[in-house]
Amino acid sequence: MLLSDLPTGKCAIVEAVVSSSEKMQTATLQHLKALGFIGGEPVQIMRRGPGGREPLAVQIGETLFALRLLEAQCIQVRSL
Repeated sequence: MLLSDLPTGKCAIVEAVVSSSEKMQTATLQHLKALGFIGGEPVQIMRRGPGGREPLAVQIGETLFALRLLEAQCIQVRSL
């Protein structure tokens, strides 16, 4: 499952960061990993933007990030 598909408030575990489209550059994928989106880390979508879209407020560890939908589609998770 992709992080973008995770229901708001549900917890999951990051499995991998992968390219979801040709628009996603390697530097962006590396940046997501540097922020803490690495295998085994717990993650939760706290809120979604207007209409349930973007940005997504995502908590990983003790830190809250705002991600674009395209970025969230690069993060594979498994639901708890």
